[in-house]
Amino acid sequence: MSAVTSAAISAGASVDLWVDEWAKDANCSGQDPEALFVRGKAQHAAKAVCKTCPVLAQCLAEALDSRTEFGVWGGMTERERRALLRKRPDITSWKSALQAGMAAQGG
Repeated sequence: MSAVTSAAISAGASVDLWVDEWAKDANCSGQDPEALFVRGKAQHAAKAVCKTCPVLAQCLAEALDSRTEFGVWGGMTERERRALLRKRPDITSWKSALQAGMAAQGG
């Protein structure tokens, strides 16, 4: 299992169900969106919102698959996501990869 999948699962992502319409279930859904598009130390607070998010993996998969450049998504900063994309250029669908990892962990 990848470190990303482990992080997503240990951060509270649901292993029983992949939710395609995930945004409404996100911990950040009722917050000011600008709080997730910050720089420097403020990113730590933004990432803290993600730690117990039930749709962390779905959020991260969307950001990675769409190459979202700014903000904290799925518990990762833009710098962390860029590094992951460079490290794993072989993954063409992060949604499929994380979904498979969650299924393997759950069963």
